[in-house]
Amino acid sequence: MTTMRFFMIGSWTEGMVHFQKLAPYIVSSEAASVQGTVYRIPIGFPVLVNKEHQLVSGQLLELQMNDSLLALVDTLHGVHPSDPMKGLHTRTEASVYLQDGSVESAQVYYFNPKKLTSKAILIENAQWRKIMEEQPPLPEVLTDKQKSYVLKLGKVKGRDIVPIQDLHLYRELLKLELIVDKGRRLALSSLGKEVYNHLL
Repeated sequence: MTTMRFFMIGSWTEGMVHFQKLAPYIVSSEAASVQGTVYRIPIGFPVLVNKEHQLVSGQLLELQMNDSLLALVDTLHGVHPSDPMKGLHTRTEASVYLQDGSVESAQVYYFNPKKLTSKAILIENAQWRKIMEEQPPLPEVLTDKQKSYVLKLGKVKGRDIVPIQDLHLYRELLKLELIVDKGRRLALSSLGKEVYNHLL
């Protein structure tokens, strides 16, 4: 194991779902910021884009890291191992600004701007924490019934069918664009798959 520094925002910061997964490996954590622009993607989490620079606040995490854990964190960010421009994020080394005025180098996950859809919303002044408090991400506002069905559907292999008896639930999931109706069976939409990954 070796230690590596990562700058994180959104679901990877303290109190959020992915931060909990990293907790056993965290050596230190402190407030920090980087240059970039923040968008809110449909699932409700913020992503950092390396353009139109403004100061974006987040956390600098020092992690006990091995190849397996690094590969897992890269995978969860949708990093493409051989062709960065095919992935959701690219991981690169960048300057990170600490509260005491010092500058450190850390790994930063920048969202691929080519993957930003028309539904992505620019967050003014990079205030992603405020936006998340006012409008929590989709996985955090789903009902237990909705979560349960998304988890069941996400575990389906091949053409297996997961019946849905509750018409009201069916309509809710369609309205949220979490499922697609393929006639004889239901499947998770792209957004549904993202939500499923956050619920695991």
